[in-house]
Amino acid sequence: MLYWDYAAATPPYEDVVKTMEQIMKLHYANPSSLHRAGSEAAKLIRRSREVCAAALAVQPKEILFTSGATESNNLAIKGAALQYQSRGRHLITTEIEHPSVYESCLQLQRNGWEITFVAPDSTGMIDPERVAAAVRRDTVLVSVMHVNNEIGTVQPLKEIGSLIKSANSRTLFHVDGVQGFGKLAVDLKGWKADLYSLSPHKIRGPRGAGLLYIKEGIQLFPLLSGGSHEEGQRAGTENVPAIVASSKAVRMSGEQRETFYARVLPLRDRLLRFLHSVPEFVINSREDGAPHIVHFSYPGMKGEVFARKLEELGMAVSTRSACSSRLAEPSRVLLSMGKDVSVASGGIRISFGDSHTEEDVAALEKALITAVRALKIAEGGMK
Repeated sequence: MLYWDYAAATPPYEDVVKTMEQIMKLHYANPSSLHRAGSEAAKLIRRSREVCAAALAVQPKEILFTSGATESNNLAIKGAALQYQSRGRHLITTEIEHPSVYESCLQLQRNGWEITFVAPDSTGMIDPERVAAAVRRDTVLVSVMHVNNEIGTVQPLKEIGSLIKSANSRTLFHVDGVQGFGKLAVDLKGWKADLYSLSPHKIRGPRGAGLLYIKEGIQLFPLLSGGSHEEGQRAGTENVPAIVASSKAVRMSGEQRETFYARVLPLRDRLLRFLHSVPEFVINSREDGAPHIVHFSYPGMKGEVFARKLEELGMAVSTRSACSSRLAEPSRVLLSMGKDVSVASGGIRISFGDSHTEEDVAALEKALITAVRALKIAEGGMK
């Protein structure tokens, strides 16, 4: 089985697995305990914070550890809204955000906040001017993802961040960086980002840990009450093994970013050329999108049906975000781009990893053709 779902989850680095196993065996003490074992665990967390901060070119005290990017996104959005509601109760995001951002905003909307959802163009690109035009005096926060997790569009964050701050210097800018880190350059200061979410298990790290950059001077309303962990902004005993292993994955994927890009981009470009040659397919990804994501549709064919046929042929693919892939309705992202329902219901996402080769892509191309022929024959038989 060839695995083409790296945007959903990645196999951890062997060093990450070894590190996590070692920490679980040797450093099981609670980092808040006063004895030596607790102090040693706390020291590991401090070092992990330093490693992640160095990878993002920020200060260690600006790094907060969570249970994953979903929690990071929820804390960034709801924590900012609740902390700064004296400034206003208006937030801005886009129609194509990950469910952890989109649903967080809908939840706030149901509780009295006003949310502006900015629509993308037909390629999934967000116009910075449209974002800026929506900023008001009472806008607390704007949240825009770096790379769309479904179609791979890369958003112009530097322009967006600059225009947001020009429109209202007090408006916070949150970036969901889950699909960008380790694949594309990250420039938090250049983007004028105040908050940034990261998911280690998307970059060959473990599940169970996440990261949220919080610019110095910003305070978030804690969503979890209890102890004074993470400077009082996120209660709960720290997951030391996952945090240490995550910091290793952050360091390694950051260091290998350029190598990853150089290896994967030609494979993506080859697949795009092939897909353009198949008349049954509609390409949903931009040519200048992220190097690891290709999304296309087979109009009139449910994406789930096509994905199952590909799995029978030895190819593990997805239809959209793993958090939404089991939903029966058409893709919210594709519909917001103006795609019709047949296209939005027939999407397939291919996401590359650093282990893929030209031979793997050739095998995938063969499977795609075989799947199309088999499904057309089956469809003809049913008629």
